[in-house]
Amino acid sequence: MDIVTGAIAKLIPKLGELLVGEYKLHKGVKKNIEDLLKELKTMNAALIKIGEVPPDQLDSQDKLWADEVRELSYVIEDAVDKFLVRVHGVEPDDNTNGFKGLMKRTTKLLKKVVDKHGIAHTIKDIKKELQEVAARRDRNKFDGIASIPTEAIDPRLRALYIEAAELVGIYGKRDQELMSLLSLEGDDASTKKLKKVSIVGFGGLGKTTLAKAVYEKIKGDFDCHAFVPVGQNPNKKKVFRDILMDLSNSNSDLALLDERQLINKLHKFLENKRYLVIIDDVWDEGLWKDINLAFSNRNNLGSRLIITTRIFGVSESCCSSADDPVYEIEPLSIDDSSKLFYTRIFSDSGCPKEFEQVSKDILKKCGGVPLAIITIASALASGQQVKPKHEWDILLQSLGSGVTKDNSLVEMRRILSFSYYNLPSHLKTCLLYLCLYPEDSEIYRDRLIWKWVAEGFVHHGDQGTSLFLVGLNYFNQLINRSMIQPIYDDLGQVHACRVHDMVLDLICNLSHEAKFAKLLDGTGDSMSLHGNVRRLSLQDRNKDDQGTPLRNFTGISRVRSITIFTSAINIMPALSRFEVLRALDLSDCNLGESSSLQPNLKGVGHLIHLRYLGLAGTQISELPTEIGNLQFLEVLDLVRNYELDELPSTLFKLRRLIYLNVWFYKVVPTPGVLQNLTSIEVLRGILVSLNIIAQELGNLARLRELQIRFKDGSLDLYEGFVKSLCNLHHIESLIVSCNSGETSFELMDLLGEQWVPPVHLREFASYMPSQLSALRGWIKRDPSHLSNLSELILTSVKEVQQEDVEIIGGLQSLRRLWITSTHQTQRLLVIGADGFRCMVDFELYCGSATQIMFESGALPRAEEVCFSLGVRMAKEDGNRGFDLGLQGNLLSLRRRVCVWMCCGGARVGEAKEAEAAVRHALDAHPNHPRISISMRPSIAEDAHDDDLCEDEEEN
Repeated sequence: MDIVTGAIAKLIPKLGELLVGEYKLHKGVKKNIEDLLKELKTMNAALIKIGEVPPDQLDSQDKLWADEVRELSYVIEDAVDKFLVRVHGVEPDDNTNGFKGLMKRTTKLLKKVVDKHGIAHTIKDIKKELQEVAARRDRNKFDGIASIPTEAIDPRLRALYIEAAELVGIYGKRDQELMSLLSLEGDDASTKKLKKVSIVGFGGLGKTTLAKAVYEKIKGDFDCHAFVPVGQNPNKKKVFRDILMDLSNSNSDLALLDERQLINKLHKFLENKRYLVIIDDVWDEGLWKDINLAFSNRNNLGSRLIITTRIFGVSESCCSSADDPVYEIEPLSIDDSSKLFYTRIFSDSGCPKEFEQVSKDILKKCGGVPLAIITIASALASGQQVKPKHEWDILLQSLGSGVTKDNSLVEMRRILSFSYYNLPSHLKTCLLYLCLYPEDSEIYRDRLIWKWVAEGFVHHGDQGTSLFLVGLNYFNQLINRSMIQPIYDDLGQVHACRVHDMVLDLICNLSHEAKFAKLLDGTGDSMSLHGNVRRLSLQDRNKDDQGTPLRNFTGISRVRSITIFTSAINIMPALSRFEVLRALDLSDCNLGESSSLQPNLKGVGHLIHLRYLGLAGTQISELPTEIGNLQFLEVLDLVRNYELDELPSTLFKLRRLIYLNVWFYKVVPTPGVLQNLTSIEVLRGILVSLNIIAQELGNLARLRELQIRFKDGSLDLYEGFVKSLCNLHHIESLIVSCNSGETSFELMDLLGEQWVPPVHLREFASYMPSQLSALRGWIKRDPSHLSNLSELILTSVKEVQQEDVEIIGGLQSLRRLWITSTHQTQRLLVIGADGFRCMVDFELYCGSATQIMFESGALPRAEEVCFSLGVRMAKEDGNRGFDLGLQGNLLSLRRRVCVWMCCGGARVGEAKEAEAAVRHALDAHPNHPRISISMRPSIAEDAHDDDLCEDEEEN
């Protein structure tokens, strides 16, 4: 809660730990700590109330007092943490004995005694300074704002985003007008020439949303298409690379080309193609002129270029020709504004009479700006109940004079700031943290939450609750309040978020006022640093060349968090300069041997306060042994480092480690080390080679996610693992595989006999030989134990029977199913209309011995379907033949249909007949999903017959 209370919220439990821990402090020291604790609790409450008041309404004396207390709280926390580090110590291996060993241990003990006296003087000085700060302030009373209760993601939210994205109905005739300006209909010369359309309007009116909706509607009519966000201070080369990558679905060699070469490549690629390109959020006329060079080749194939911008001068520059129209986006009408507002608050039930007038007054203040409408509606609809009318009246009074074209940015901030100040203090800090990311960033949910945890922004709710799950609740609340925009994965689940430009503008301004973070992006005087900076974000978005490292910043020793984006690694300071760093995120920065800019990772061992270390995709090949010095480390992300073959054994001494992701299955722990990770919740990428290692997994009682690979398929190893798994009662995700190609079905047999899946299991994947008897047993024994299972992946299944299809189809939460069967005896599997009601991604491969058929109404929500077709088996079925139930079914398909034609025992003519029948059924699908058909031969007795089906290329 740094933005509101500084470090006080984290300090209070730390000081409590000093009182109850085994530190044997003097009574006088304890008394001073108790007094300090009481004072800090009082100050914490006052700061929270002050944090609920916008700065322009805050008394200057109170604001000054709050700033002083926040700064002092950081100093206190640093002092306490340094004391804890010295007392707990970085304990290197000490196998020495005799006189030297005794002297070493005695010296260490004496040092701890000195440390205890040191903390006594520090606490005394801090207490005195706090009293002096308090004496300078005339204490005022404030009315607090109630916190928002815990909540899951609002089920109305996804419908709202879909409706807003499709525009028709909410935004009236907007998309129809834009479609008319694009002149796509007809066959005359005007429709064949390259046409440019500019969408212009101030922030929050929905320019990007409108462009995106039209893009999705018409992109299928073009040979290639691209949607590229630009934003302020863009890198020109990156813009051209992004356009080429979107158009060609390839990024080969693009990083090596300069600007002129990229333009030439774009010219050549588009020479004989009809293309649709949208350049979103252009701020600079000069940039547009450079971009326009790439599209000067007019090939008269009916291409379209759409630009969105907030600046009228840029819009006119983009569309200087009389044939290229400018579309000035207008605010929503009263009717459309009301519809958007009421949908968010009251769903489809309509507006109660008591809220009608205040709703009209609020909507008048919003001025038809969709962002303002959605933001304010979300604030009034937060939680499970609509807020009472008197809170609507308070909101109305705070909105000021409304939004106009002249002062849209200022007023937008005021509108958005209402929702910000309505957030609980912990959510304010979490939202403000997003100012560290560049505009248009896709911010991965889990990585963001783990950083919140490491920074100390997430606090325990119920005793024993995972901090990650508490942070997940914070994330969901920010989505529900429309402060961040959700990004959905292929299963329709939120996996990332994006911050709207106006919200980013707001939180960057708030961050600057509160000295929360400093952004260095290579623009203007942004590279200059003054005063106390607690967090750094190095973005350097304008430079491809080497920048100037931060050398003259004296306050760098006080920095607690640094996030570096790929192009800014060249200005990173030496790690040795950071003294109290808690979070270091270098994800996707090139630290490999080929990089001349790599920082000295060996210095990471000196960052003894570090909680978060993000090294994902950094191309490192070695992790220094000094990593074991980081006794406070909680998160270590090493995913996508393919050259990293082993981890130092010192890593497994980190008892506070919560998250370890290594992914590559090359790490083989030695006996006795895993059991040290007593705090671990997520463990991914470990290779288990010995039974004793498998048994040690059972000591990791907090594990929620486990991803391991067995070195071989021994029964002894499996038995140890299953025994351990029975002790892991919090498992949500379990992924197992094996290096050996001679594994048996024994693991699944043991799981079926001895393990009962916990009710919160949401993902289970076995990349090993499996039998569905275990799954049948779990479901028949108690279906509720798999009631939350959303992903099920089983490869090398011995056989799938009709009973299995029906049982699995009854899993109410299942959204992804991938099953590959190896030895089929069941001739026909029917996917019925009663099961798989939530299935989004369905894959079932059963080889040539089985025909799969879909009943009418089957897989009502499936967007991607892959299945095998036994050609010979289907041909022998005289009743249906190649009628698999595809015609007029599977109406939700929108991404892909993949058919593996298994033609063992079939002739070439039969295979071609089957392919034609399948294509005929799928070509008529209204959503036009991508169709992939591949021929897969099987070993057949008649292999000598030249007429048998042979392997064919994928169509």
